[in-house]
Amino acid sequence: MADQAPSLAVEAVLKRSSSLPEGTPQVKGYDFNQGVDHRALLQSYLTTGFQATSFGRAVQEINSMIEKRLEPLEQTEEPSAPPDLSQQHHSGCTIFLGYTSNLISSGVRESIRYLAQHNMVDVLVSTAGGVEEDLIKCLAPTFLGEFSLPGRELRGRGINRIGNLLVPNNNYCLFEDWLMPILDQMLLEQKTEGTHWTPSKMIHRLGKEINNPESVYYWAYKNNIPVFSPALTDGSLGDMIYFHSYKNPGLVLDIVEDIRKLNSHAVFARRTGMVILGGGLIKHHICNANLMRNGADFAVFVNTGQEFDGSDSGARPDEAVSWGKIRTDATPVKVYADAALVFPLLVAETFARHADALTAQNKKD
Repeated sequence: MADQAPSLAVEAVLKRSSSLPEGTPQVKGYDFNQGVDHRALLQSYLTTGFQATSFGRAVQEINSMIEKRLEPLEQTEEPSAPPDLSQQHHSGCTIFLGYTSNLISSGVRESIRYLAQHNMVDVLVSTAGGVEEDLIKCLAPTFLGEFSLPGRELRGRGINRIGNLLVPNNNYCLFEDWLMPILDQMLLEQKTEGTHWTPSKMIHRLGKEINNPESVYYWAYKNNIPVFSPALTDGSLGDMIYFHSYKNPGLVLDIVEDIRKLNSHAVFARRTGMVILGGGLIKHHICNANLMRNGADFAVFVNTGQEFDGSDSGARPDEAVSWGKIRTDATPVKVYADAALVFPLLVAETFARHADALTAQNKKD
């Protein structure tokens, strides 16, 4: 009839809903009529939706890691770890932190340094750039620029661009001047004392030599936090090792010893948690170590990668579950976001909130 809408259209538009499960959260954001309360604002992300909700779930996941880490192990629970690992495994959860080099180039370095300084994580994994950029910043600064600065012009001026960050090439010249005598000494110790160098031992030594409290690796050295970097030659460190092999050949770095150590940190842990910023080598290296124990108990990924190209970098946590790298009963979270924007906020709502308890635990240990 002309005065009635077609029943097909009515049924399509006004379709009845079935009930959602009881307790399903309602969407609600922050009300600025309350004033500006930054903690309440971040807590409201959990019910805001989209990546804000993923952020809120990541906060919950990391806090679960920390709560388990603070639980002392009963004597009967302590794994029979090798002597060189035993001091790392007197807590309820071993936390692995991985990050790509660009994050050390950025101001996220200071958030990572805070975690190492206060011994809040147990194992670090990074790329060569994630090591050298920290050390270079102790010798000379990195500057802010623009993404749009033309490469040809910058090259002519000896300026290297990392996104919208600028690193004068002189910084790498200073790094060479600082590093070469250390490589000479490492080679001498290899020849005269039989020192068996690995990437993690080299990073430990560099953290000692830099002797600067602004450095991530200074604090990793001071707190005996192992740092693994299986591709340590893929960057300026590799360039310097290459040049050194002509000036004073013979230095050897063994990655086999390091893979056993990294995997052992997972195998002999009561529980494990992974916090991985970015993708590529660091993401897979930590996940694969946790395969050795049939998966991590907790996991948070922060990156902008997509899974449609089949890359490990873009893979969702559920893909890692299929490989046995995250446990089937875990509740992993991926936040699709720039870690430079997200990670300091995550630290604020997790590790920094538990600072007193974590510091007390470290003093007890």
